[in-house]
This record gives sequence, structure tokens and C-alpha cells, in this order.
Amino acid sequence: MTMKTLPCLLLALGLAAGAARAAEPPSYPGLPSETPAELKPSTEGFDYEKRIVPISMRDGTKLNTVILIPKGAKNAPILLTRTPYNAGELTSHNESAHMAALIQGYDHASDVIIEGGYIRVVQDVRGKYESEGDYVMNRPFRGPLNPTPVDHATDTWDTIDWLVKNLPESNGRVGIIGISYDGFLSLAPLVDPHPALKAAVPMNPMVDGWRGDDWFHHGAFRQQNLGYMYEQVVTRKNEAKWFTTHYDDYDAYLQAGSAGELGRRHGLEQSGFWRKVLAHPSYDSFWQQQAMDKLLAQKPLTVPTLLVHSLWDAEDIYGAPAVYKALTARPDSAPLVRMALGPWVHGGAIGDGSFIGAIKFRSDTAWEFRQQVLKPFLDEHLKGIALATPPARVAAYETGSGRWLALDGWPRGCVSGCRIQPTPLALQPGFKLQLDTAPAAADAGFDEYVSDPAKPVPYRQRPIRPAGYDENKGMTWPRWLVDDQREASGRTDVLTYTSDVLKAPVKIAGEPIARLIASTSGTDSDWVVKVIDVYPDEVPAQPALGGYQLMVSGDIFRGRYRESWSQPKALKPGEPLSYTFSLPNANHVFLPGHRIMVQIQSSWFPLYDRNPQTFVPSIFEARPADYKAATQRVYRRSVIELPLVVAN
Repeated sequence: MTMKTLPCLLLALGLAAGAARAAEPPSYPGLPSETPAELKPSTEGFDYEKRIVPISMRDGTKLNTVILIPKGAKNAPILLTRTPYNAGELTSHNESAHMAALIQGYDHASDVIIEGGYIRVVQDVRGKYESEGDYVMNRPFRGPLNPTPVDHATDTWDTIDWLVKNLPESNGRVGIIGISYDGFLSLAPLVDPHPALKAAVPMNPMVDGWRGDDWFHHGAFRQQNLGYMYEQVVTRKNEAKWFTTHYDDYDAYLQAGSAGELGRRHGLEQSGFWRKVLAHPSYDSFWQQQAMDKLLAQKPLTVPTLLVHSLWDAEDIYGAPAVYKALTARPDSAPLVRMALGPWVHGGAIGDGSFIGAIKFRSDTAWEFRQQVLKPFLDEHLKGIALATPPARVAAYETGSGRWLALDGWPRGCVSGCRIQPTPLALQPGFKLQLDTAPAAADAGFDEYVSDPAKPVPYRQRPIRPAGYDENKGMTWPRWLVDDQREASGRTDVLTYTSDVLKAPVKIAGEPIARLIASTSGTDSDWVVKVIDVYPDEVPAQPALGGYQLMVSGDIFRGRYRESWSQPKALKPGEPLSYTFSLPNANHVFLPGHRIMVQIQSSWFPLYDRNPQTFVPSIFEARPADYKAATQRVYRRSVIELPLVVAN
């Protein structure tokens, strides 16, 4: 740089600096913020107090706990729910000065809770939403599957211990209540209950994920739950959402192929729980050691327990009756166990129980349950109120006839003067059914169909929307079990057998048993059996029910588990083999003028993953070439054994 250019450079720099100053905004004092540094909400006129407390567990993990206390509460019992579904949101459904409005629409029995003056507590389980710690799906109890010192029993104990010591408004009595996953969490503390836990109400609880609840049914994988599994596990606050590629789930799942491939396309392998499911397709120790009915049967029950079961539960239809059966088998546990069976969908006991889809009942059965069964149960055990009359062991709604029965156990057909008689419903030539007729042992007759994995039988009428609860988006998943089955009975790959028109009522109570003799040209096969009530051709009072085919019990069985649930085995092509499996509990009357129907098929898609009908080590890993059509034969030596109610 020369001396001649320096003045020019300095001049240029000066001009640039002046231009920069000219571009700066003029300086003036800022306006004061209108947002308070810390908001102190007013609770003027509120009829409750809300406290949010991080309660420390024995390992130091803090669990977010929302406590709602009615204003002026004294000697009030505590009703606790532990949940993976966001305690903060579940206690803020309607921002209101009234506790009833705050919990209305979510709570497990808001009318009973408000009327009873309960202190309501909802807590995020560890690893979800505002709680610390690690999340594990249905966290196993301490032992081989959980080497840590904590589980849901210890977390519930520690929570209850804090509540009774820090809520002077309480009477020191705690009840726990919950639906589905929260129902499982209501069973968990019974393994090692805190002395202040005086009542448990598990509603539609997850009990055995392989035998017949959320993940499998008799070995067939419930793949339409993949979306739930993804959203529940991969993030703490469920921010990640399962995506779909088609409006109709039937097309989306069929295009992907196997459930394993569908999970891979969605990145589900990042979930630790999905990796466990892939590693355990059979009923091995992983599933057996987590089955709540087995765990609870190992020692005496000490907490009065009311199990709540829905007869048309699309998610956890196995759990509550299985726990009831396990606990009542112990003389030292049986006196503390009660059960209610209602004509509801999953969680339906807290909603409007006067109808499911097209099926209407004579009254609001859910309200009747809450007022006549749940309220007295909580009054007795959480308030110490002596009941005028001893409660029935089982309150069971009888579908078909439309009435409640007060029974001394389950299964029972009536209050007195009757018994359960296992009775064959035999398959007859011409696709007929005959009740109380044993098939001839030498009968070699059969009916057959071709099961093609390329065209699986839909589990409901298409288009099939995701397994959600938003009816505005066509998501009617909760009520699919009461769908009209005429769509299936018209298919050539579904065998349909029908009785003559009934001249007298036929009552069943308990589990129907499918006893199939069947063969396949493949080396693996699924078998679906449905017991259906066929309405008269015309029903003047409800025209839409003319000829309606209402499934009262139905389930699927994966053939590879014919000999062992834990050791799958290929089937012998063309050989008639026996398949025996139970169907869900029913408490139903087939009325005069109706008919009984049985449907048999080999797929229920896309709710359950397709069986390739070629034996492979894991169906999760089945390749496109493994899926082959097969000829299925069902022999007339097969029967559906009905739990028929007959007079003594």
C-alpha cells in the first residue's frame, strides 16, 4: 500500500462507518413486558385443589404425580391411577373451576368419584411424560427379566406410602383403579401390596400378551397394534407418530408383506420392546414369566379386588376372566375376588353402556354397573360403609335377554337351579349345525376351501382404518367385534354353518371350545372360529338388525402350536389333525326365532399377520416366496363345544 492510497482508504472506511450508524434504529426505552415474570393462577371459586408433586421412589427416581383434592375434604379416601398416558393431560381435559368438569370424559368413573368425594391421584409411570427413569413396556417384576430393585409393585408401594403420610385430608385408605395398561398397573401392586391399599379395580387389564391380550392370540400376532407399539415406546412423550401409506390398512399391510418387514419400513427396530417381540414369537419363559394370572396365583391375595370385563373387548378380552379363574382356584384368595362382566367394548364400563354400534340394550348398562357394583365396592372398602346386603361374587350381564344376573361364581348359568353342560355343536352336511349331537367317529366327510395369502379374509368390512378411537376419521376400532359378519359369510374362503331357526332359547355361559379336525395342503395354517347369533330376517323394531350376524365369541389359533405353545412344529400336509382352543367368554341367550352360526376361515387380516402356510422358523421373517395358497379341509368330526346352561 502506498502513501497516496492511504487517505483514500481512510475516507472509504469513514464513509462506511457513517453509513452503518445511519442504518441503526434510533435508541429509545423499551416498553414494559405485559407478561408476569411468574404467574400465580387464581383459584377463586374452585371446588378442588390441584397439587403436582414429584414423588421419590426408593431408587431416587421422581415420578410426576397429580393430586386433586376436593375443597374441604376430611377423612377422604384416595383413588390412585398409574398410567403411561400423560397424567397432566388426563387431569386437565376441561379447564374448569369444577373437579367434575376437569376429569369428565377421561376418568374411570367420574360420577362415582365426584359423588364419593375421593381424593384423585394420577401418576406418570417411570420413563413417561414428566416422570424420570427408564420406560419398559409392561415392566417385568424383579427377577430374571428385571435385575433392578424396582418394578411397578415397588413404585406403587412407595407412592402410596408418600400419599398416606403427606395428605392430611385423607383417611389413610387407598384404592387403585385403571383400564387396559392402567388395569395391568392396578394388578401389579397386588403382588406385594402396601398395608394402606384397601381395594383394587383392574378394568380390562393387560394380563397375558401372548395367550389372548394385546400382542398375540394363540400365537397369531396382532399386527395392527404396531402403530400403538411404535408411538408408545420410541419417545418419552409419544411425539413420534406412526405413518400410513394407504387409506385402507388392508392395502398397506398386504403390500409390506410380513409384520417384521412392515416394522422395518417404519424404523420400529429402534424400539427395544419390538426387538423382544421379534425374538420371542412363541410362548416361552419371556411371556410366561410376565403373565399376571400366573404371578398372582403364586401367593394369597390380601386386597379386595373387583375385576371388570367387557364381553366385546377388542384389546384385552383374555385378561380379567383369566385372573378371576387363577385367584378363585385358591381357597385363601377366592373370598376377596369379585368380577363384573358387561356388554361393553374396551373401557366401555366408564362410558355410555346403552349401545354398541347397531346393537342396543334396554338401559345404560355401564351406569348401572358404576352405581350398583362399583360404588358399593368402593364404599365398603375405602369408606368402611357396611353394605345392607352382601354383594354377589359376580355381576354378569346376559346378552340376548338383556338382564343383569347376580351370581355366586363364574361361569354360572343362573342364580340357582341350573348347571353348565359342555355340549357339542356339530357340523353337518349341507353346512348345517346340530346342537347336542355328537359326530360319528367314522365320518370322513369334510368341507374345503382355498386359503390364499394374496387375498386374506378381512376382519371387518373394507376400507379398514387404523386401530384408533376417532370416529370422525372412520376409526371405529373399539366396536369391530359387533360388526355384522355377513361380509365374511358370503366369501368362498369362509365355511359357514347355520342351525335351523330356534324354537326355544339357548343359553351359554363361559368359554366355547373349538375342537377342529382339519387338514391343510401346506405345512402351517391358521384357524379362525366364530360363534354367531343370526337375527330373524326382519326385526320391525330395528330394521337394520334384520338378518344381522352378531359374533358372540371368536378367536384365532396358529397351527404350528398344535402340540406345544413354546415349540412350534410344521404340520403334515394333507393329514387330518386335531386343533383344540378356547374362545372368549360369552354370557348369551340365542332367542327363539334366531339361528346359531359358525364360521371357519384361515385369516383375519390385517388385525393378525398372515400365516404364509409354509412352515418357517419365524413368520416375522417370512419372505414373499413363502406365502402360498393352500387347500383347507374341515372334517365333520369337528365340533364347537358350547358351555350350555341346562336345568338341574
